Amino acid sequence: MKKTGTSATRVLLHALDEGYDASAWHGTTLKGALRGVTARQAGWRPAPGRHNIRELVVHAAYWKERVRQRLTGETEAFPHSGSNWFERPGGGEKAWKEERALLDRAHRKLRRAVARLAPAKLTRSLPGLRRRTALREAAGIALHDVYHAGQIQLLKVLQRRKK
Repeated sequence: MKKTGTSATRVLLHALDEGYDASAWHGTTLKGALRGVTARQAGWRPAPGRHNIRELVVHAAYWKERVRQRLTGETEAFPHSGSNWFERPGGGEKAWKEERALLDRAHRKLRRAVARLAPAKLTRSLPGLRRRTALREAAGIALHDVYHAGQIQLLKVLQRRKK
């Protein structure tokens, strides 16, 4: 990890990286959980009304974008209409590749935004979000990645057992 900014910023960047794509002591990262998953596997649902891996990926990308926008004040439309959860029925490899690329881009943009934060801004309430600071938002999105990595790992195990 590159040394950037304050020690708090470095810790946040480390947490973001460990949750998403760096070697982590806790186990598989979000990006690692997606390694080798085919479009067919990503579109599998454990039961009606339950999320599939594709939906988890787009959901994670959406929230990385939302947090980045909260940190920077930028407003930019997400490439899929709606918010939070996006129904993603089965699709081909091209769509699946695009969804993973969306997640990668969202992560890189979020990481850059965190690296550029002024140290004083880390503990100030974000505009329109009482008691929500940049520090809390960035730490929360790192935890969000770890949470959904675990869900994806579980979905992969459930698929293997269903066969």
